[in-house]
Amino acid sequence: MARLLINGIGGQMGAALLKALKKDDHGFTDVCGVDPFAKELTVPVFASAKDVNVPVDIVIDFSVPKATEEILAYCEAHQTPAVICTTALSGELIEKIREASKTIPVFRSGNMSLGVNLMCALLKQARQTLGDAFDIEVIETHHNRKKDAPSGTALMLAEAIREADGVDHPYVFGRSEKDRRREPGEIGFHSIRGGTIVGQHEVRFLGEDEEIAIRHEAYSKQVFAAGALKAAQFLLTKENGLFTMEDLVNDALNR
Repeated sequence: MARLLINGIGGQMGAALLKALKKDDHGFTDVCGVDPFAKELTVPVFASAKDVNVPVDIVIDFSVPKATEEILAYCEAHQTPAVICTTALSGELIEKIREASKTIPVFRSGNMSLGVNLMCALLKQARQTLGDAFDIEVIETHHNRKKDAPSGTALMLAEAIREADGVDHPYVFGRSEKDRRREPGEIGFHSIRGGTIVGQHEVRFLGEDEEIAIRHEAYSKQVFAAGALKAAQFLLTKENGLFTMEDLVNDALNR
């Protein structure tokens, strides 16, 4: 049994994790959190990582980049595994995560849904099959409170396409204020924000006289909570290294 700290426990994903743990403890005996804005929760909550004064075996981070950087420093200092689910991280912070993974186990993914990660595999296959004869556009839709655009998941999907053929396709974010035609090889991004939509992602392969679209929609944040908890269980078996959802899926398949 392990002791879990949720960074960003006062947010929507913190609430989703607590709901999942109430239904099934997933092997975690004690839970605490870090969040300067959390109110009246049933578990201990600290204003910052520096204030944590209870034993912690693993951290799940659903916060903002600044808070992620602080909790990463905490994890390095205490040799605590970390599941990093926060998006919109800078290149500098991603590099710090890579460095930290040399001494502690770190799990990082732009999306904790099994379905989205299956979508990545399908996109790689589609790209390899279709080649460069099809234009690619990524459309993502989220609730009106989401700050980053495009979403971390949209970037993750595009990166899967880049990885499939080893080409750093140029990204184009929206097409307003650009007086030019679409260039070959571009991957376009379009972000929609409104209402309470949890998350919709669609990748369109647009060819001559035909189109193929691959789409995923999350109806509840519980799918992300379930994935994060599975990642935490997986990470507790590791000594160090940087892991992704692909590692988790492969581990499950090889059991």
